[in-house]
Amino acid sequence: MAKEKKSALKEKKGIQAPESINTSSIDKLKSKRHKQPSAEDLISGILKGDMTALSRAITTIESKNPSHFEKANTIITGCLPHANKSIRIGITGVPGVGKSTFIEVFGSHLTDLGKKVAVLAVDPSSSLTKGSILGDKTRMEALVKNSNAFIRPSASGDSLGGVARKTRETIILCEAAGFDTIIIETVGVGQSETAVHSMVDFFLLLKLAGAGDELQGIKRGIIEMADLIAINKADGDNIKSAKLAKVEFNRALHIHPKKSSEWQPKVLLCSALKSEGIEAIWEQIQDYIHQTTKNHYFKYKRSDQNKFWLIQTIEDHLKSQFFNNSDMKLALEKQLQLIEENKTTPFAAADYLLKL
Repeated sequence: MAKEKKSALKEKKGIQAPESINTSSIDKLKSKRHKQPSAEDLISGILKGDMTALSRAITTIESKNPSHFEKANTIITGCLPHANKSIRIGITGVPGVGKSTFIEVFGSHLTDLGKKVAVLAVDPSSSLTKGSILGDKTRMEALVKNSNAFIRPSASGDSLGGVARKTRETIILCEAAGFDTIIIETVGVGQSETAVHSMVDFFLLLKLAGAGDELQGIKRGIIEMADLIAINKADGDNIKSAKLAKVEFNRALHIHPKKSSEWQPKVLLCSALKSEGIEAIWEQIQDYIHQTTKNHYFKYKRSDQNKFWLIQTIEDHLKSQFFNNSDMKLALEKQLQLIEENKTTPFAAADYLLKL
């Protein structure tokens, strides 16, 4: 009689669920998990300093879904009376200058002083996944664990110069949540610096010693925008070249015309890696705020920025309405096809679509 072959792959009978399990409670938990909080719930959470509510609200205003537009507006309107009570600092510099390390050390210094710091780090987007490439949150390990800090990396997407489309509204939400210092980090390439300059009170430019402006990819216009230049990585063998660079940049700053703020930008040395020069940078920012508050430039700049934001918001809204219209999508597709077949020009097609 042949022996029955035993297989190691034989599946054992599973344990049946007992009848005592209350399936209705599981269903309730599932429905609760999928239920989206209302705009009023999010506003209430933000004003209480709830970071989950703040993150969810930012996700709502960043959404390109037209159905979220009204909810986003309600959140922003509800938070606006509690905003505008912070110092907004823009930080720029080419990739590799040490922005993330600097922001982590600088942010930690501010929280040690009792400040509440929000970091809005705008990352370059992947053209394939549209997601964030650099992942600033993962590169600020100490700051992300700090209870008085909030880090929000946003993929820049297709917006102007890599600045996240809704960064301006995010500032309002963070201020309403009680953050008194907002740091906005730019990608450091393209025109993002110009856009960030239009939404901050103080603009800090991080530089490296031993490399010219051409090599660093920073245009002369960026230096003109800077309220302070900090030469980072001024440690070890770099100290000598950093001191020489300081003299050169000081010369360059004195050539530029006087700023409307009546503030004379300075050049400082720092080492984010060794936490050196950070306190001096913060002192300069405080001096700037004191001077511009006294001569009323601070208030004037905020007002001027609000007008700029109004125009930008109208442009964004019109663009969104145009491209999300179902009839326009079909008409646009048809015009693109005609351009491909050389039956019309891009200018004639644009004129036709705008008349629609």
